[in-house]
Amino acid sequence: MKAHTTQKGGELIIHKLALGPLMANCFIVGCQKTKIAAVIDPGDETDRILLTLARSRLTLKNIINTHGHFDHVGGNKKLKDATGAEILIHPLDAPMLRHISASAAYLGLSSDDSPAPDRTVNEGDTIAFGEVILEVIHTPGHTPGGISLSTDGVVFVGDTLFAGSIGRTDLPGGDYDTLISSIRKKLFQLPDTVRVLCGHGPETTIGIEKRTNPFAAIR
Repeated sequence: MKAHTTQKGGELIIHKLALGPLMANCFIVGCQKTKIAAVIDPGDETDRILLTLARSRLTLKNIINTHGHFDHVGGNKKLKDATGAEILIHPLDAPMLRHISASAAYLGLSSDDSPAPDRTVNEGDTIAFGEVILEVIHTPGHTPGGISLSTDGVVFVGDTLFAGSIGRTDLPGGDYDTLISSIRKKLFQLPDTVRVLCGHGPETTIGIEKRTNPFAAIR
């Protein structure tokens, strides 16, 4: 998928790639004017990410992890080695980056441990690249340090919220009540028209999930 949405200061470029055996969504987000970009959740297949960046003539500034599970961060090392981009993650999930290979091996898969983050981000922080500004929303529940990233008309939610579903809470650090609170008190406060770009599967909107999500709908 290649999509464009209006972004203050210029067009926002979004490329979606479903990567690795778990088909985790990676988003390449670029500033149309400056060609500076961030990659959200590079879980695997770094060569595909690099090829997409090159084809779009984008220069990578930031590698942003919405949470620390291996299927969303497994490409951190190769992508940083290739580009020198900064790795950003919430401090509560930062320790998970040291154990990526062990987590993948538990499922019979392989993945590289990630370098330590260059910096951590918290609720209310902003991440700027080119003229694009992403606001960090702390949305714990799937993991303690799960974050969502909001900009004009779009929110990247990692594994917090899916089309018609929610993230798992049966993994270490997960908590169902916390996740539902994150969705209702934070994500559902965004306008109904906001596009929700999820960590797996198709996109949705805030309004659709508020009305129809069987776990978190507000009727």
